[in-house]
Amino acid sequence: MSDKTDLTSRPIPEVIRQVAVPASTGFFFQTMYNVVDTWWAGRIDTQAVAALALSLPVYFIISSLASGIGTGSTALMGTALGAKDRKQAARIAIQTLSFGFFLSAFLAWFGLTFAPDIFGWLGAEGEYLEICLSYMNPIFACNFTAVFIFLFNSVLQAQGDTKSFRNMLMFSATLNVILDPWFIYGGFGLPAMGTAGVAWATVILQGCSALYLGYKARKTGLIKTDSGRNLIPRLKIYADIAHQGFPAALNAMTIALGFFVIFRFVSQFGPEASAAYGIATRIDQIVLLPTIGLNVASLTISAQNFGAQRLDRVREAFHKNLRYGATLLLPLSVPIFLLAEPLMRFFTDDPNVVRVGAEYLRIDAFTLFGYVIIFVSTSVLQGMKRPMFAIWMGISRQVLAPYALFTLFTTSLGYGTRALWLSIAGIVWTSAIVAFWYANKVLGQMEAEQAQSS
Repeated sequence: MSDKTDLTSRPIPEVIRQVAVPASTGFFFQTMYNVVDTWWAGRIDTQAVAALALSLPVYFIISSLASGIGTGSTALMGTALGAKDRKQAARIAIQTLSFGFFLSAFLAWFGLTFAPDIFGWLGAEGEYLEICLSYMNPIFACNFTAVFIFLFNSVLQAQGDTKSFRNMLMFSATLNVILDPWFIYGGFGLPAMGTAGVAWATVILQGCSALYLGYKARKTGLIKTDSGRNLIPRLKIYADIAHQGFPAALNAMTIALGFFVIFRFVSQFGPEASAAYGIATRIDQIVLLPTIGLNVASLTISAQNFGAQRLDRVREAFHKNLRYGATLLLPLSVPIFLLAEPLMRFFTDDPNVVRVGAEYLRIDAFTLFGYVIIFVSTSVLQGMKRPMFAIWMGISRQVLAPYALFTLFTTSLGYGTRALWLSIAGIVWTSAIVAFWYANKVLGQMEAEQAQSS
């Protein structure tokens, strides 16, 4: 019977399916979890919905850092496992968890100290500010639950196990349907907590999820303290984790910055344009869900095979993931183009919102595969311990290029929203070409070096 945690010998299509399918399913339920939170917040009042929306970039501080460290640790553990060095992989796993303790303590201090100033800078004041803090303060105080979800999952993902994370997200999304109204309105001995109830439901579900993933990670045999020796902080491993993880975290944060830039310019065309872009990006997220697992598969498979010095398998996985992404997305381009208005009307009846959103979707329909190229290429580089490209790509693609082009076309030349959507499409495809070229270049250089040394 083959070892399912070893991704260095079985056929590439088989290991891609093993990693990608559960990951994509899990991200679907994660999206539904957020939809449930927003829906129940909407039953409270408009300010509650606005507080959750305003908290998104603030919450991104936690999720970006935790997921970045998890991504970096996956690459390090995967490389060690590919080299058949389970002792080093176990050492990295324990050091990752101890690193997480320091990270979560810092986030708790930072959040509880500066959250009022951050929300104030974002425009919240008075009762609105209090509602925002009632949601984010429990999240910051108990952020260790979220941090350890990502870190325990990094141990599992490094071994090709994305099913456990999927199961956790399915369980959480289902139970959230019950906990949200219970904690918001109270009952069965629990007082009504309003918006704070949404946060405490999240904290409890994250705590249960961290315990489950911790149990699954321990069963892999990598969570070993070696009589306490692995618990001693090792600055070299900490430095490796930071070197791999912080660029991934910063890359994720550029997504939030990118939304700030886009909304700053979109809002110049009125609230209908902002609403249209917000709805259209939700449609984007739903369409892209089947391909998210390909990013996870690219990272995990690349890391293990890089450690095993099987660069031929890294290249094969790279190209197959792109081919699968094209197979999933390109056939959807024409239906999205033709059904842009009906898709928008599913979410809104406002004719101006439908018009502007459909304008975006008709251009975006032929842009979606560009995102897959970017994400798969940067994941392959991350798996081969080349994390810095992602952050430079993120800053350029999400912040610098949009700000420059939007300023030129809308502020200087006076064009409308279509110029914004065409600018986004041009930036995505330019970034995709650069990312694909660079990943192939790095892989080719490594293959040449390996051929010379053999």
